[in-house]
Amino acid sequence: MNCYSFIKTMMILFNFLIFLCGVALLAVGIWVSVDGSSFLKIFGPLSSSAMQFVNVGYFLIAAGALIFALGFLGCYGAQAENKCALMTFFLLLLIIFIAEVAAAVVALVYTSMGEHFLTLLVVPAIKKDYGSQSDFTQVWNTTMKGLNCCGFNNYTDFEGSPYFSENQTFPPYCCFDYVDDTATEPCTKEKAENKTIQGCFSQLLHEIRTNAVTVGAVAAGIGGLELASMTVSMYVYCNLK
Repeated sequence: MNCYSFIKTMMILFNFLIFLCGVALLAVGIWVSVDGSSFLKIFGPLSSSAMQFVNVGYFLIAAGALIFALGFLGCYGAQAENKCALMTFFLLLLIIFIAEVAAAVVALVYTSMGEHFLTLLVVPAIKKDYGSQSDFTQVWNTTMKGLNCCGFNNYTDFEGSPYFSENQTFPPYCCFDYVDDTATEPCTKEKAENKTIQGCFSQLLHEIRTNAVTVGAVAAGIGGLELASMTVSMYVYCNLK
């Protein structure tokens, strides 16, 4: 087996695995979107934490469709030696790679701008749906518990929300004592002010910076795979007769 045949075979196998991953993501995304309750039953006691997955069903469908298309184009293009499919595969990967680099640059350089933009989107949603939409409320409860945070910016994000209007208090996570692992009830404005629990956006940034090496390694690995896939596809493309 010559070098070209070996690289072509490896490309077919690799993209076939990508194709299968896309099919799996599509299946899970459709299942979650159509019948989220039955999907959650398989988690048993963990269903409250898994509830957040119901809200990403459409994201899974979109990601699955994209990965499915990439896997198919790469596998078919190499197997059938189809230049059109190989070039489409290369261009899609290139667009994704450029978008990822641009997103990383924007995230690093314009963090404050991104925070302001997200505030305009997230805070009104909290004031509108927290306490009235069960899935939305559960996602935020899971997030606040997992990140040891309160709201997007702080406890004031919940002022005017259905939860606050009904109870006249803030979520217990805004008064949570993470040292003793207890919550002070009820979580009044005075107690929330004294606790000064950080907002989830700030806490998320802190977690990312704390694990910067791991995040960077994963991002570099993904970028390396994309560059390798583009290089291989171009090699096969240029060696087609």
